[in-house]
Amino acid sequence: MLILQAERDALLKPLLAVTGIVERRHTLPILSNVLIEKKGGQVGFLATDLEIQITTASADELPGEDFRLTTSAKKLQDILRAIPDKTTVTLEQLDGRLTLKAGKSRFNLQTLPAEDFPLLSVGSASESSFSLSQRELKRLISQVQFAMAVQDIRYYLNGLLMQTDGNQVKLIATDGHRLAFASADVEATLPKAEVILPRKTILELYKLLQDSDDEINIEVLANQVRFSFGSTVIISKVVDGKFPDYNRVIPLDNDKIFLIERLTFLHALQRAAILANEKFRGVRLVLAAGKMSILCTNSEQEEAEEELEIAYQGGDLEIGFNINYLLDVLTNLPADTLQMAFGDANRSTLVTIPDYSNFKYIVMPMRI
Repeated sequence: MLILQAERDALLKPLLAVTGIVERRHTLPILSNVLIEKKGGQVGFLATDLEIQITTASADELPGEDFRLTTSAKKLQDILRAIPDKTTVTLEQLDGRLTLKAGKSRFNLQTLPAEDFPLLSVGSASESSFSLSQRELKRLISQVQFAMAVQDIRYYLNGLLMQTDGNQVKLIATDGHRLAFASADVEATLPKAEVILPRKTILELYKLLQDSDDEINIEVLANQVRFSFGSTVIISKVVDGKFPDYNRVIPLDNDKIFLIERLTFLHALQRAAILANEKFRGVRLVLAAGKMSILCTNSEQEEAEEELEIAYQGGDLEIGFNINYLLDVLTNLPADTLQMAFGDANRSTLVTIPDYSNFKYIVMPMRI
């Protein structure tokens, strides 16, 4: 039975929006599938891993019968990707199989019953709700996501803290060695609340956000957060845990302060990093009046040295860092100029943007 006929991209684009969360191997086989549902002219796609659920729909109205089915998300994605652009794709369903035809190509895929597909039960009571432009949220996430922990035993660090308070939303990420903070004003008065969003949710959300002024609505529900933008809805469970008090780690009395061009610093670090120890990734920064030296060595006794002129007249200082922690912040910030505030060799360094209080980056030193 013919159930759908459409151009390749009308199916591939919405499918790609949901398949990022699908695991290839799952204890529950149906979770490797995507739920495809046609109601009227709209074809909807839904995927879940029981922690996150993403739904979206085709941009255009498509002719054909209403139907519900599930089939392998990755296989369908790979097939559609391999079909030439602008090709007309036909879907037929018969006896538990989905037949996809495109030109002279034909593929038979297994299906599983749509009624067996597990859906997240979504809380109805909204504790907090606000809107931002997609561009603004994408910018906020880009300024902090690199500081999230990866598979840390302290599971609450493997994600991102979202706080609301008054007319501000704040995003904070830390892996215990560095911390990134970014905030934005919203046109709403929000209750004081905080949730920890899983790493996977943040990475998927970031991929799907457009660099546009179109709005995204964010709702904090009981143990869940819902992101709605365009025809896409992401529902994510939140991480149960207590995020550390980030205010306690922000150094307030660092007195060795100077401004530096972000790209000049970034390029010097990238060159020096070529000879950094592959295991420890250490870099030494040496401050003196009017200059900063960047030194990297490795186990083969090789050495890289860069010298930058800076408007600095404070005391001398030598301090070590994991070079990746500096490269991350320099790569992800859109600012042309940064302010560096150092204390002593054992104290965290504060990186900010001049005349802009909505971003802070704290990085702990490293013994080299």
